[in-house]
Amino acid sequence: MPETLPDGRRLILASTSPFRRELLARLELPFAVQAPDTDETRQPDEPATTLTARLAEMKARAVAQRETAALVIGSDQVAELDGEVIGKPGDHLRAAAQLRRAAGRAVTFYTGLCLLDSASGQCQVVVEPFRVVFRTLTAAMIEAYLRRERPYQCAGSFKSEGLGIALFERLEGDDPTSLVGLPLIRLTRMLEAAGVAVL
Repeated sequence: MPETLPDGRRLILASTSPFRRELLARLELPFAVQAPDTDETRQPDEPATTLTARLAEMKARAVAQRETAALVIGSDQVAELDGEVIGKPGDHLRAAAQLRRAAGRAVTFYTGLCLLDSASGQCQVVVEPFRVVFRTLTAAMIEAYLRRERPYQCAGSFKSEGLGIALFERLEGDDPTSLVGLPLIRLTRMLEAAGVAVL
């Protein structure tokens, strides 16, 4: 696969996430990956939608500073339950607590997406919501799931692209790839607006 897009620009994913990399590869465009090196600290009382949009844009801008002719994709995701932002659990105990709290309830995931043209400065930013309704989960089900998949670096304590799908009653949203972390339906439209034909 060539290193650049047909017009000579580079497409760069500002992320170290293997899940986002796998998703972007579905569009069959040549792209590179760079770590964005940004501070992801939430501002006091910052709403989930504002936070995820800000972080997606910050990631894209951090990488765009190093590139002269590139389209840079930044993305970030946060989960929210009862108005409270739920982060990555980091360990087994926190993951179990998150899943106990989410059991039988709905959690909304907000995925921020930014496409930044480093040459023109044109920046497109959107936030894609996606609702997950969890099944009623027993302590044994939660333990069995966590022992098998260990989703400690995933917001909400699950991997929907893996065994985590067994935790859900239903999914509600326009783009299932947004739940994994990179909304490809919206990204396709953004790329086309920036002059990149996916098809």
